[in-house]
Amino acid sequence: MAFDRLQAMRAFCRIVEVGSFSAAAESLGMPKTTVSGYVQSLEAQLGIKLLHRTTRKVSSTTDGAAYYDRALAVLNDVDELEASVIQSRNVVRGRVKVEMPSPVCTMLIIPALPDFIEKYPDIHLDIGSTERVVDLIREGVDCAIRGGDVSDPDLICRPIGHMRFCLCASSKYLSSSPLISQPNDLLIHRFLGFKFPTSGKPYTLTLRRKKESYRIEQPPAIYLNDGGALLAGCLAGLGIGFAPRAEAALYLQSGDLVEVLPDWKLESLPISLVYPYTRHLSARVRVFADWASDLMDLDPLWAIQSDE
Repeated sequence: MAFDRLQAMRAFCRIVEVGSFSAAAESLGMPKTTVSGYVQSLEAQLGIKLLHRTTRKVSSTTDGAAYYDRALAVLNDVDELEASVIQSRNVVRGRVKVEMPSPVCTMLIIPALPDFIEKYPDIHLDIGSTERVVDLIREGVDCAIRGGDVSDPDLICRPIGHMRFCLCASSKYLSSSPLISQPNDLLIHRFLGFKFPTSGKPYTLTLRRKKESYRIEQPPAIYLNDGGALLAGCLAGLGIGFAPRAEAALYLQSGDLVEVLPDWKLESLPISLVYPYTRHLSARVRVFADWASDLMDLDPLWAIQSDE
């Protein structure tokens, strides 16, 4: 009965967080009927109504909101207790669902994952790689690696690195275009612009050299809202664009891409690890977070402190 009560509490808390029985059932890996049954049993045992149910959404009652806060604290304590017992046997296990930008995933995390799996064979990773800013609570994400400033007050933010960029173009494009020796020369070239996929807001690049700065504000020939597509556009000879140095490195070495104005540097993007205030940072999430942070810190292309 105690285990069933805990499962019912987990089901109820997920419903409150995601706003529907179906989404809660999916994130918990349970049938919707099971989740519904748990909540009905919980309401019957407590003798109160926990949720308002309509055809469009589910929300907590006043009593339900109060119960959610206390239940979440209890579940966090239970998770911490279980983690401490498991850690006493030097075993960390469970699922970690994490979201991160595509370049971080493909150029940093994935190549190093064999090392993580060897150290923590009982941790099962569920990795999402996207340019979209996900709702961690609603989508049941344990933690995320994010680029840019993090202003969400519901998230705990831990700075772990920087994404460094370079201005580049294909050798074919540059060989048939006017010479570029200073930032103003960019005005007579095709420029590939980037828009954030969630907001649609254009990203304005700033070049810096010592105390000098230059904002690239010319109208782009093409707008793209995906970093991989922008890099592909550069490789295809569509114009001058920017890419993460880690992602462009192989193409720069092969000569398929050429860095434009190499003595000018683009501003880097801060990288942070974030997780919800309402989520206890379990042992399994903590070891992944520490591993990812150390991995980034040891790579000059990603580290916060770098001569680059």
